[in-house]
Amino acid sequence: MKGIEAIPGWAALPVALLLVLGASIVLIGAFGLVRLPLFYQRIHGPAITVTLGAACLLLASTIYFTVAQSRLVIHEILIGVFIFLTAPVVTMTIVRAAVYRDLRARKHDSGATAGEVYVIPEQPDEEVPGRR
Repeated sequence: MKGIEAIPGWAALPVALLLVLGASIVLIGAFGLVRLPLFYQRIHGPAITVTLGAACLLLASTIYFTVAQSRLVIHEILIGVFIFLTAPVVTMTIVRAAVYRDLRARKHDSGATAGEVYVIPEQPDEEVPGRR
């Protein structure tokens, strides 16, 4: 396989720009993961930025391999569709599990009630068997 020096300049420039942009966005998402204090903040910021960064990297890969192999390469489009379909579902599932865990453990400082969507009941639910 040939390197990037083997493809023409009109294709090398967008590939290089998309690689730098995608890597920068993923890096910003990683900094958000490290810097944000609460779990709910940590999962929100990086999920969005990493998805956008992955889209830039996949587009750069599509352009590179399409030009390098002189045929349309669509593997990255399938990977992108998979990421865009699964990432929000996985993120939502993880957040719901965390909210359920925090509400059940009555953690007032966890951030689960920050949006005033969920409320931690002061009294245990007596009607549900097994709950105290």
